[in-house]
Amino acid sequence: MIMSVHRKRKPETRSASQPPPVPKNIGKRKKLFSIHGQLRHFRIEDEITRFQSGGKHKVIVFQKIRFEHNNRQEFRFGYYMLGVKQGMKGRWVWGQFCLMIPKKDLRALIREAKKRRWL
Repeated sequence: MIMSVHRKRKPETRSASQPPPVPKNIGKRKKLFSIHGQLRHFRIEDEITRFQSGGKHKVIVFQKIRFEHNNRQEFRFGYYMLGVKQGMKGRWVWGQFCLMIPKKDLRALIREAKKRRWL
């Protein structure tokens, strides 16, 4: 019987008032299930991140993704929130609900996407 080794979290070296570094996802392979139950893989080709105006507890994410099964390019909006529950407290957690975004932040994301020639 093979026993797995559990990874221990690295001790925190940052101050409690500073959030951890924002996750970087460029090049990562992710998966999802289609509405018909088919497993689909995609790769994150590029991403734009921005702290939501008015706070440092939410990071808005705009990703350029490419599906592997048909090479189709799409875009994904999402967000990270600083966790508050035990086990995730102080860590970035991927948002599970629809993104709500101030107009100012949406304009900044679109402007950066145009600058990068996404649009």
